[in-house]
Amino acid sequence: MAAFPWHSRQRNYKTEFESCSLEAIPLDFGDYHPLKPITVTESKTKKMGRKGSTSSTSSSSSSSMVDPLSSVLDGTDPLSMFAATSDPMTATSNMDSSRKKRDRDDNSTIGTDFEPWSSKRGDILARYTTTEKLSINLFMGSEKGKAAASTSAVSEKVRTRLEELDDLEEGSQRELLNLTQQDYMNRIEELNQSLKDAWASDQKVKALKIVIQCSKLLSDTSVIQFYPSKFVLITDILDTFGKLVYERIFSMCVDNRSVLSDHFSPENVNDTAKETCLNWFFKIASIRELIPRFYVEAAILNCNKFLSKIGISECLPRLTCMIRGIGDPLVSVYARAYLCRVGMEVAPHLKESLNKNFFDFLLTFKQIHGDTVQNQLVVQGVEIPLYLTLYSPAIDWILQCIAYHAPEVLLTEMMERCKKLGNNALLLNSVMSAFRAEFIATRSMDFIGMIKECDESGFPKHLLFRSLGLNLALADPPESDRLQILNEAWKVITKLKNPQDYINCAEVWVEYTCRHFTKREVNTVLADVIKHMTPDRAFEDAYPQLHSIIQKVITYFHDFSVLFSVEKFLPFLDMFQKENIRVEVCKCIMEAFIKHQQEPTKDPVILNALLHVCKTMHDSVNALTLEDEKRMLSVLINGFIKMVSFGRDFEQQLSFYVETRSMFCNLEPVLVQLIHSVNKLTMETRRVMKGNHSRKTAAFVRACVAFCFITIPSLTGIFTRLNLYLHSGQVALANQCLSQADAFFRAAVSLVPEVPKMINVDGKMRPSESFLLEFLCNLFSTLLIVPDHPEQGVLFLVRGLLNVIQDYTWEDNSDDKIRIYTSVLHLLSAMSQETYLYHVDKVDSNDSLYGGDSKFLAENNKLCETVITQILEHLKALGKDEVLYVVPTSQGSTVIYVIIFLKPFE
Repeated sequence: MAAFPWHSRQRNYKTEFESCSLEAIPLDFGDYHPLKPITVTESKTKKMGRKGSTSSTSSSSSSSMVDPLSSVLDGTDPLSMFAATSDPMTATSNMDSSRKKRDRDDNSTIGTDFEPWSSKRGDILARYTTTEKLSINLFMGSEKGKAAASTSAVSEKVRTRLEELDDLEEGSQRELLNLTQQDYMNRIEELNQSLKDAWASDQKVKALKIVIQCSKLLSDTSVIQFYPSKFVLITDILDTFGKLVYERIFSMCVDNRSVLSDHFSPENVNDTAKETCLNWFFKIASIRELIPRFYVEAAILNCNKFLSKIGISECLPRLTCMIRGIGDPLVSVYARAYLCRVGMEVAPHLKESLNKNFFDFLLTFKQIHGDTVQNQLVVQGVEIPLYLTLYSPAIDWILQCIAYHAPEVLLTEMMERCKKLGNNALLLNSVMSAFRAEFIATRSMDFIGMIKECDESGFPKHLLFRSLGLNLALADPPESDRLQILNEAWKVITKLKNPQDYINCAEVWVEYTCRHFTKREVNTVLADVIKHMTPDRAFEDAYPQLHSIIQKVITYFHDFSVLFSVEKFLPFLDMFQKENIRVEVCKCIMEAFIKHQQEPTKDPVILNALLHVCKTMHDSVNALTLEDEKRMLSVLINGFIKMVSFGRDFEQQLSFYVETRSMFCNLEPVLVQLIHSVNKLTMETRRVMKGNHSRKTAAFVRACVAFCFITIPSLTGIFTRLNLYLHSGQVALANQCLSQADAFFRAAVSLVPEVPKMINVDGKMRPSESFLLEFLCNLFSTLLIVPDHPEQGVLFLVRGLLNVIQDYTWEDNSDDKIRIYTSVLHLLSAMSQETYLYHVDKVDSNDSLYGGDSKFLAENNKLCETVITQILEHLKALGKDEVLYVVPTSQGSTVIYVIIFLKPFE
């Protein structure tokens, strides 16, 4: 085997850089430019109609409607009258213009700014509950309709159909008693599923029976406090039925649904579909009881589109008048709410019926105080305030439909009608909840005057002020009225004795105060809240509202020097004595600070307050705290640390870091951030002093280096420590702290043997060798410029590192060890140059210290021989049965070894 080279070849880095640079060659793009618009030529081919296709999809050539019941019913029957009004052919020609207008209006839809019924459903079910036993009375009828033999005679068909219709309300009674609320809800859901199953099995009459019997349940007010939830459950079934009928008729219109658009006209509907649609309306019109007849017809209101363009506009007033026959005011108002809901879905442009429903309700509102209702409430033991709240969902929905895109003049009319009824609090509350906040805000003083005149016995005034406050949080009242509005409202709120009533109102008006007033008024409000909620620890039952108040305050006060100067802000935080709630509040404060604080701060008021907030978050960490929670808290605390700056007062900055290290020692990411911040502070000191360190500056730099050296061992992550040792050593070297830099590098070298085989990366166990290889390569790059310690010998750090690499237990089939040795050869080759590739300012590397001394080069070559020997040993092991030849060849002054593997002949 040939001898190893005595030294590496000399390299001229400048010449090499120039030779490696790319030669600039001009390119001719012609007309092409990446930003030039692309022209696309479209070729259209006219499609020819299919042979034999016709414009009509109907299988019948008859143009007239045939009433299947006309052979047994005379013209005076309601069904015949219904058929006559449903026939589009009877419309007069002078309505053509209005039809066209309505047809255009049909395209109007409800926007996303309209709160749908589905969003209210869950709140109603959660709010209106009962512990009393419930019952369900079902008259599902006999099965005699199913036994009728089929015949082709028209009279037999009519007779069978009439028997089925009569059977809808006659038959065996099924009564389910002593049901809990959950049992009742489960039973209603079973009926909903039964409806779907009956429809799927083509038992349309059975499906209609289920819907009729469920609708009858809406006339039952025996457990009156549960009625709003019952209404929600039953109307779900009605909605299902309406969709099934509509889809059934829609499917009969054409063979392919895509042909019929959503905005079709009755002319596009074939006779078969129209006849089926009329048949459904005839069946529903024969229902004897008013309530089920109304609800079922309202459920399929949308099906009028198949018969006439004006069918819906004609049915809505008739259904509105039909509700007048319902005697119970609670039942009737929910019937009106359902009609308004269906009307908004199918014809939102028809506002007349919406207004008519509400005005009809106002005319019958006095029934609430009548003997019938009062006697019912006495029997059930329900107080009038509770009874009035049962009306809120229905009235709120009706008014929401009316107020949607309504002009401001309509609000004036509503206010006048409320005044005529004696400023009824229930109606006034619903009006303020329904109309646009801008309309309410401009009339704030008018509403306050109406609230003062309300009778408080049925509906508390503080709820009215709460509704007014909700509007003023969204829109601004006239500036001249703002202070008077706050004074009038707070006079009522501060007199409330019940802490829950008080905090529900105060929570709303805090936002109004923060929105329009200064910290003085906000401080007054917070002080009043503390006064009301501290006795008997009432705050423990109001944490959600108190949390909401904090969020509102920090939303409007982005200047934290002003926020923390509010005298009662920190005492307000002391009311959060439940740890998890207190931590959540602290997180909200820190998120707001990080989001809104634009410039670094050294304000002592802010620092002291936020250190207290961060300490609260840190102290909540224990052995059971999840890693995600620790990570979130660390991010917030680190965000605060980054925003603290004392300018050029570096000693004060370091003192702050020392204090925070002692406060947040349980969160490792915070300690890592502190080490990075101190290293950055050290480099900033070097920049400001321009490298001219005085004795005082040198002492400060050593203090920063000591901070890092003391803090790193407290970390648990092995590679976190290794990288921080390396980074901190580089910072120390840049500041001419050579002995401290040596200490960092020696600590890193001594830590390498502790690297485990597997490490946790993002919750998964992975081999560590690739991470170790990356770290060592970075370390080799730094060791090039680290001067030898005068008492430790030549290349002592490199020798120590080679010993650690040799003793480390590597994977059997891994090449990482040889990759590291290859990187060491790169390092030793660079160290043998007369001038190194890079240097640190004011630090003499080994090229300056040794000046190409032969002894230094000899030691370098010995290390090269050792490393190459290790590489060759590994290559021989890889060769195994193969014959290994090491052929020396020369290129200039450099000896290159070519490794040749030859397999033996077989």
